[in-house]
Amino acid sequence: MKTIRWGMIGCGDVAEVKSGPGFYKADHSSLVAVMRRNGALAADYARRHGVARWSDDADSIIEATDIDAVYIATLTDSHRDYTLRCARAGKPVYVEKPMAMRHAGCVEMIEACRDAAVPLWVGYYRRALPRFLKVRDLVESGAIGQVRMVISRQFARAPKITDGDALPWRIDPAKSGGGFFFEAVCHTFDFLDFVFGPIAEARGVASNQSGAYRAEDTVAAAYRFRSGVQGCGMWCYAAGEDYEMNEIVGERGRLLFSTSQPAPIRLIRDEKVEEFPIGDPPHVHQPLIETIVAELNGKGHCPSTGTSAARTAWVMDEILREFRAASA
Repeated sequence: MKTIRWGMIGCGDVAEVKSGPGFYKADHSSLVAVMRRNGALAADYARRHGVARWSDDADSIIEATDIDAVYIATLTDSHRDYTLRCARAGKPVYVEKPMAMRHAGCVEMIEACRDAAVPLWVGYYRRALPRFLKVRDLVESGAIGQVRMVISRQFARAPKITDGDALPWRIDPAKSGGGFFFEAVCHTFDFLDFVFGPIAEARGVASNQSGAYRAEDTVAAAYRFRSGVQGCGMWCYAAGEDYEMNEIVGERGRLLFSTSQPAPIRLIRDEKVEEFPIGDPPHVHQPLIETIVAELNGKGHCPSTGTSAARTAWVMDEILREFRAASA
């Protein structure tokens, strides 16, 4: 297998541990250049991670002849633009989640990469993490029998924002596309798509109850997979405690697992509880990166594509549709 030479656009927090090291620690993979608009920060990242080149110009990554594929790790508001530019340059793209600000942007990205005959992958790395593969395997093996429904709940304390503070990008709709729900819960919906297939219909009620910022902070949703499995969830980011859990209900038992924390998976069946303590690797993107490297070498397939990620974007749009219309 040949070594895939990566260029990275954006080297902020997510690239520090979660993703960046995975590109130079995965087999047959090398991170040869990084870019950030703040050149001093790009240089600092390159020095600390042993990357040979850095730049403050994205074209130095996109147009480089010694870069085989590009990882886009910028804020959501620039994912579409950078992806289209990479497609025009004939570069395969691995873009962070959420894939785009809205589903329509995802469609543009898919079409541009298809027309340029370059692959497009999205950073829903839970599709390759051992902990989540165990959940999928338990479902597929019939551990809880035929699945009836999925229930998700998350409560979190509101961020402390004082006058004069810059709004965190994750709750600035102009940068992230929404609030904590839009930016984070897409991971849950994408993984459920991975296990149960596409969601056929979704609806939601969202509001901002804390008044601390404009984006949604409280969401209730119901949805149905094409397979007939039903789901619902409640997410509140202005609560008095931190809690997050998903529950898959079957005819013979239940599975409980967390999207955000490496808590043990719990299988509850016949009044007995069995736990599966499976931790996450140091660099959570690395297993998915390895599937991309294998695919580029004709040896495998990455499970997180632009097409699958766009389905998740559609679900998020449907759940937030009324809230966004009222907030416009």
